[in-house]
Amino acid sequence: MHSTASAAPLASAEFDRATGSLLERAIFNHRGLIVWLCVLVTLVLGWQATRLQLNASFEKTIPVHHPYIQNYLRFQADLSGLGNAVRIAIANPKGTIYEAPYLDTVRRLSDEVFLVPGVARNQMKSLWTPTTRWVGVTEDGLEGGPVIPDGYDGSARSLGMLQANIARSGEIGQLVAVDARSSVIYVPLLAKDAKGRPLDYGVLAEQLESLRQKYEGEGVTIHVTGFAKIVGDLIEGVRSVLLFFGIAVLIAAAMVFWYTRCLRSTTLVLFASLVAVLWGLGLLPLLGFALDPYSILVPFLVFAIGMSHGAQKMNGIMQDIGRGIDKQVAARLTFRRLFLAGLTALLADVVGFAVLLVIDIQAIRELAIAASLGVGVLIFTNLILLPVLLSYTGVSAQAAQRSLRAEQAAGSKSRLWAFLDLFTQRRFATLAVAVAAVLGAMGLLAGSQLRIGDLDPGAPELRPGSRYNRDVAFMNQAYGASSDVLAVMVKTPDGECSSYATLNKVDALEWQLRQLPGVESTNTLALLNRRVLIGLNEGNPKWFEFLPNQDMLNTVTAGAPRGLYNDACNLLTMYVFLRDHRADTLARVREHVEAFALQNDTADVRFLLAAGNAGIEAATNIVVKDAWRQMLFLVYGAVVVLCFVTFRSWRAVVVAVLPLVLTSILAEALMVGLGIGVKVSTLPVIALGVGIGVDYALYILSVTLAQLREGKTLSEAYYRALLFTGKVVMLTGLTLAVGVVTWVGSPIKFQADMGVLLAFMFLWNMLGALVLLPALAHFLLPKTAPRGGHFISTRNLGTS
Repeated sequence: MHSTASAAPLASAEFDRATGSLLERAIFNHRGLIVWLCVLVTLVLGWQATRLQLNASFEKTIPVHHPYIQNYLRFQADLSGLGNAVRIAIANPKGTIYEAPYLDTVRRLSDEVFLVPGVARNQMKSLWTPTTRWVGVTEDGLEGGPVIPDGYDGSARSLGMLQANIARSGEIGQLVAVDARSSVIYVPLLAKDAKGRPLDYGVLAEQLESLRQKYEGEGVTIHVTGFAKIVGDLIEGVRSVLLFFGIAVLIAAAMVFWYTRCLRSTTLVLFASLVAVLWGLGLLPLLGFALDPYSILVPFLVFAIGMSHGAQKMNGIMQDIGRGIDKQVAARLTFRRLFLAGLTALLADVVGFAVLLVIDIQAIRELAIAASLGVGVLIFTNLILLPVLLSYTGVSAQAAQRSLRAEQAAGSKSRLWAFLDLFTQRRFATLAVAVAAVLGAMGLLAGSQLRIGDLDPGAPELRPGSRYNRDVAFMNQAYGASSDVLAVMVKTPDGECSSYATLNKVDALEWQLRQLPGVESTNTLALLNRRVLIGLNEGNPKWFEFLPNQDMLNTVTAGAPRGLYNDACNLLTMYVFLRDHRADTLARVREHVEAFALQNDTADVRFLLAAGNAGIEAATNIVVKDAWRQMLFLVYGAVVVLCFVTFRSWRAVVVAVLPLVLTSILAEALMVGLGIGVKVSTLPVIALGVGIGVDYALYILSVTLAQLREGKTLSEAYYRALLFTGKVVMLTGLTLAVGVVTWVGSPIKFQADMGVLLAFMFLWNMLGALVLLPALAHFLLPKTAPRGGHFISTRNLGTS
């Protein structure tokens, strides 16, 4: 092969259009057709993207096939709103709830909430609903009724009766605050509205905010919690995601232009990446999908990966044009050199996203499909369309010459390239591998503390000082417990829910759970019997007992609220009110109930988990924990297989994959440091870092191996790889890291956390490809590769 200095420019007329692979000939011999097909697809999918909706679904965020969720769904009709629900607390800042104006406000607000579409009206509960009842002992025996007394007229007498009824209702700490300064409207939600359409959480959250503003103008303060309000706040915050996406695009454009000084090539790289985003978004409504707050990051990830591959193609074409090669020929040669490496990297990304399908949570599965589609279209937009477009436009002559400045510097290396080249030598290679081993060991030690699920009270997706988390803090303080409820279902034969043998076991489990850290209180039919017995004995606490008297149990059951048992009397519900929904709290309660059930279940009586928002989250945590390592195993398995198919060398696979492993280990350690748990919103990011990082390693390693095949030393081969692809790896790594780190200003905390994690992964994957990869290559790769090897050819690299 001729040297660069003496190589004659290759004109388009001199290039044999019959050379190259079948795919290359099909693309570049029909460039016009390729462009028009892409224009047509862009118009169609662009129109489809306008139909894309932003929404979320409670059911999509839970593992519907898990036994806990199956139990909940099986008995859902008999459970009093223990699934997706909203709690609205109305506080009287200047007095108590026992004031006529305050109670009138609650009544009117309760009536308006009752009419909101998507509300399960038969399960809604407030001071004014007839299902809110009291049970007490009078001189005439056991009596009961709705807490709002008959004939309520707002008089002092009516308010006194209401206060007495609430004291006997057991609702203090549930519907009524401990300090009697606020009360709650409990609003269970349906999955679909009356017309069968999925509940629109964005609209629901806006309606709740409208009611809040309306009634706070009457002198009360309103606090709203629940999944629907979280999603509503996330959807509102997603508007800021678009702003940060725009900032990332501008940063990428500025840095690529700074590198190239070529407006046309910079524009085309951005254009190809944005077209991929548009195609991906347009495919979603065709498949019946919507964007949700958890998959809103997918468009940026597609853009980021597209920028990485697009910049590599642009750089290769720019260098060839700088050597005097015609722009069309330069595009074909760059396509020939880098298509396999790019295809392998993108397929690794696609498979990396696709393995998320094994997780039994629909929101993650839809994210996996959206990300796989988005990355899949990059094969067309950035590996095919971009080189074709550049074959028409070329690049500016000044930019082309500038791209070869380092190569033309009379054999001298820049300080940075000379420093990186040191890692191909034994001394620095040993140092790099040793430092990586130490960092890996420290990362494993720190990462062992990584927890599953939420680690903070409130909604960790939102900022600690957000309105929602302030509302959660108010609820926790005013009601003596959080809104986190785990419900245990006790299945019995028909009509046997009040039998002494069954209730005695329920009583025993209830007492045990009350002793566990994190459990604030419980409520069961057994506890109601104890309270009634005290009432029958003039309130003497010595009678707080569970007596083996079946007649009394039947009498109490007949007047008990239906929330404690169902109409067929074959299902009891044990409510366990928790201090928070931290992973440790949920695991502690869940494990205790499972152990109790193992010892006490019989053929007729079974203790089943779990309902309530905390029970559903406990099931989700189990699924996430099981999927976490399985997902990483599958992602790395796919990357290893694809790298082996590309390089046909286990040594090359180890060199490419070990830097990715180190990044994953350190990212998990960073999650511990940031207080981020593994959950539905964070699980995908752990896998995404692997797919994004493999791009850098594949581009540098493929050129390095190709140069070794030409007989060069590792130092020479790596230096050529730095000149050809390493500059762009560094550019894209820094560009994307700067782009995502701006997310720290987002009002959505999990987006800010993801920005930090992704920036960390971009930088460490870049450093791994530039520093650890050549160090590992020194120990694992042969000094020169045999000419008969399967490595990618470097023909027309322009190197000597």
